Amino acid sequence: MTRAIVLLCTFSLIFTGHAQTGEPKMKSLFDGKDLKHWKVPKDNIWWSIDDGSLWAKSGPNKKGSNLWTKKEYGDFVIQLDFKFGTGTVDSGIFMRGEEDHNPQIQIGISGSLKRDMTASPYVAGMGYPVEAAGIKELLKPDDWNTIKAMAIGNSYKVWLNGKEVMNYTFENANTHGPIGLQLHPGNEMTIQFRNISVAELK
Repeated sequence: MTRAIVLLCTFSLIFTGHAQTGEPKMKSLFDGKDLKHWKVPKDNIWWSIDDGSLWAKSGPNKKGSNLWTKKEYGDFVIQLDFKFGTGTVDSGIFMRGEEDHNPQIQIGISGSLKRDMTASPYVAGMGYPVEAAGIKELLKPDDWNTIKAMAIGNSYKVWLNGKEVMNYTFENANTHGPIGLQLHPGNEMTIQFRNISVAELK
């Protein structure tokens, strides 16, 4: 059994509540106070902190912005809370960079499909190779949601509000890179994030 399969089985048990020991140690990437773990864009007008939440808000020219971690990651799991704001919310979590060989986990409305694709992987040049299951029943459009995304080698899993909704293997994926949060260009929108944490899986 390969290392990736072993880790996927182990952490599937952990996240579904069947494992009592060996849980990954989550470290805060955003505690509601500052962005010390992130590379804040120059001339930043998009990312701000208010009342413990990280806000992403479109600028007047709708050019969009990505917020990247200073650290790069190999195998990891990230968890955060998000809440949709105004406009057409198109956001997501970049899993190890922005290059083509790198799935992004969608949050909100897909610009190409014009419908909510939260928790589904988007790959540049491929679109959405699979669609997360049961999102309509799980997603709370007007409240906080918790998303957890795991990358181990070429394998990706996503949980939304405590339920596994997506399992995907993307051959030749990037296996090392930064984590990013996206404010998609071309839209007028706001979205909030809080309680962002990550654990490296070794």
